[in-house]
Amino acid sequence: MLKKAKLRYNEYYDMQKVFDSLYAASKNNNNFYKLLEIIGSEANIRLAYRNLKTNGGSNTAGPDGMTIDNIKEMSDEQVVQNVRDMLSDYKPKPVRRVFIDKPGSNKKRPLGIPCIWDRLVQQCILQVLEPICEPKFHPHSYGFRPNRSTSHAIARVVSLINVSKHYYCVDIDIKGFFDNVDHGKLLKQIWTLGIRDKRLICIISKILKSEIVGEGVPTKGTPQGGIISPLLSLIVLNELDWWASNQWETFTPNKVKLTPAFRCYLRNYRNLKGGFIVRYADDFKIMCRTYEEAQRWYYATVDFLKTRLKLDISPENPKS
Repeated sequence: MLKKAKLRYNEYYDMQKVFDSLYAASKNNNNFYKLLEIIGSEANIRLAYRNLKTNGGSNTAGPDGMTIDNIKEMSDEQVVQNVRDMLSDYKPKPVRRVFIDKPGSNKKRPLGIPCIWDRLVQQCILQVLEPICEPKFHPHSYGFRPNRSTSHAIARVVSLINVSKHYYCVDIDIKGFFDNVDHGKLLKQIWTLGIRDKRLICIISKILKSEIVGEGVPTKGTPQGGIISPLLSLIVLNELDWWASNQWETFTPNKVKLTPAFRCYLRNYRNLKGGFIVRYADDFKIMCRTYEEAQRWYYATVDFLKTRLKLDISPENPKS
């Protein structure tokens, strides 16, 4: 029902065709230079406002004490004009820091709650970036994506175990992922996806550097709790997905047909690691057939996270 409702809102505000064209262009590997005009369009802002009102978090006050109820007092024309003014010279307000219980642990998870107007701006940006990024994401990444859930990720793992006989699992826990994302690396990854509107990239950079009340301006990390943060996390780890996939699942040799017999030859006589990655948000598993392959995957993945994404793993994490 939620997916149908979301589609209905898109069509009601005449944005579904725009999103479809962005998706098709991205799938064709086109670059995008004038996204801010779409983000600041009246239809997109009104759709963002509608989506934000249905979000339960819109009733949570930001550092200025305002919620969605304060915006409801304004007319649609006033809301649209205010968002456009913000986009023309974007200066995000400080983020309120709160700590919530981390499931299955005694630790606390830090959240950053932006003010309600910044959340509305982020929703406008999210709606336009999502159809551009979706075709570039790996098919076995399941978290924070439309029409995907934990059930799909579990089904994929069960299939690899029962059908493909991948009985060994490499389980790596990234240490404080949302707090340690490298800003420069993330902005380069956004550019690589074909998002070439420098005005938009500048706004995203400002969002990343939003001041946290009581802590100052962060030098790394994404404001977990912000509307756009899940999409940014997907962009960061998309590079990991395709690196792992190209090691085996989507590996394409030159001038040789990839038959089952040739795969067996590669597994036994070449330096390739047989395995399949399944990821949900910042949690991922790599399923392997042998313990030796799992060991090789573990060390290669830890090195990739450190050297390419500048991320560390939790010290208490098991190897495999």
